[in-house]
Amino acid sequence: MAEDASDGRSQRERMLAGDLYRADDVELADASLRARQLEDRFNRSAAEDGAGRRAILEELLGAIGADTEIRPPFYCDYGSHIRIGARVFVNCGLVALDVAAITIGDDVQIGPNVQLLTPLHPVEPGLRRDKWEAARPITIGDNVWLGGGVIVLPGVTIGANTVVGAGAVVAKDLPANVVAVGNPARVVRPVDQPGLRDEPVAAVEEA
Repeated sequence: MAEDASDGRSQRERMLAGDLYRADDVELADASLRARQLEDRFNRSAAEDGAGRRAILEELLGAIGADTEIRPPFYCDYGSHIRIGARVFVNCGLVALDVAAITIGDDVQIGPNVQLLTPLHPVEPGLRRDKWEAARPITIGDNVWLGGGVIVLPGVTIGANTVVGAGAVVAKDLPANVVAVGNPARVVRPVDQPGLRDEPVAAVEEA
């Protein structure tokens, strides 16, 4: 099966629309190279150079709010499709593949080695062999906490205040104000359930 690419749109336009596109496109390759150069500078930056790190992130990302900290290493596809709110803390090892938009709200905490994965590859082998792919956006609401090693899959939205336990794989949307754990992630209780407020959350690590 061959994908019809004769509608006149660029591969970037197709990508941002969520349609099948080819990543081996000159425009996209140039944008990807720019991102890799900036992330390489960021990942090699001195620990004490907070202002320099911030300047690189402001150039790399679509938006980054006040008092937000990202600890290297950090990896992305384009960077320009990532928007991060204020007062966010991102621990080391975040992989944010922003083929589609990744939106992170205010006051979010992201543990080490979290993966935010927007790309999709066709199940149909012919399309996959011909290097067609697509993507779906990811949205992380305000005050969400993602434990270490969480994987968020394409098209997922996580509601405000929700806690996702370490190592969980989030394949479907999660509502606001819940605790979710496991693979696939499942809701186990509200965040404010009486009698459990001060109990440790199973499989949730400190961010």
